[in-house]
Amino acid sequence: MKLGLEGKVVLITGGSKGIGLACARGFAAEGARVGIASREQENLDRARQTLANDSLEVATIRADFSKPQDAQSAAASTEKLLGPIDILINCAGAANRYQIDAYNADAWQQGLHSKFLPQIHAMDAVRPGMMQRKRGAIVNIIGMGGKSAQQVFLSGGAANAALMLVTVGWASALGRYGIRVNGINPGSTLTDRVQRGIQADAQAQGITESEALDRSQAKIPLGRFGRPEEVAAVALFLASDQASYVTGVLIPMDGGATPVI
Repeated sequence: MKLGLEGKVVLITGGSKGIGLACARGFAAEGARVGIASREQENLDRARQTLANDSLEVATIRADFSKPQDAQSAAASTEKLLGPIDILINCAGAANRYQIDAYNADAWQQGLHSKFLPQIHAMDAVRPGMMQRKRGAIVNIIGMGGKSAQQVFLSGGAANAALMLVTVGWASALGRYGIRVNGINPGSTLTDRVQRGIQADAQAQGITESEALDRSQAKIPLGRFGRPEEVAAVALFLASDQASYVTGVLIPMDGGATPVI
């Protein structure tokens, strides 16, 4: 299947590791012109070298998308380096987990500023140009925490739920401008962040990391966690011409752990 991504300009927030880096690899391999953004220059340099080892080239943009001015600057820098942005892949942000007695104003603000606002600011930065050109695709990588409440992830889950609403709302509003907006809700995916969580679970339960992983995966109908490249493959499809009539969709990717009708 030809995805038609050759020459497309793609900005990937949170693109220096995990699902974002997998998306960068996928788009670059398809011949797209890719810019990856992250708060940490060290992470960006490492990601660029990792991709260069596979003969894949990306531009890097240092930005903190919780700050609207950084988001605007990142979009402008991407377009200066690569050309008008055709595709936004929103991977920025990861909310913390809290025990019940730790939920306070700071905890709720953390969910807002680490997950919700970075993706909102990124969309705000690319939307005017896409509207003017009457074309564009936005894919928000959100998370199943907005569909399934977990007591340790209420602030992050609330941010995810809000992003789902905004994703569907923008899809409705922007369709007339030729802009498609979709979301992906990954469950547990084998990123460094999830692996650190497995390590913490193993220590708390007094078991090995392998045992902790097996116990977690046993709860999933498909019997395993997802892989970043699997989420990236769906993101590439949603951003491509092959999905030209798909908008306002929220795709669950948790191996069947959360039944959705």
